[in-house]
Amino acid sequence: MEKKLYRSTTDRKICGVCGGIAQYFKVDPTLVRVIWTVLACCGGSGLLAYIICAVIMPEEPTDYVDVE
Repeated sequence: MEKKLYRSTTDRKICGVCGGIAQYFKVDPTLVRVIWTVLACCGGSGLLAYIICAVIMPEEPTDYVDVE
């Protein structure tokens, strides 16, 4: 089955970008959020990347099932 990157509908704090990336790479969402925060504090590149991802990434379909 092909893996696709989606914004999470269940694990979201703002738009679900970090939750979706964590689900895609099978890592803890808190780790992804910490990395985004560090990037945002280092020149603002993380904030810009988050906004771009929130606009470009599709939202997870309601019938989506994560198969491991």
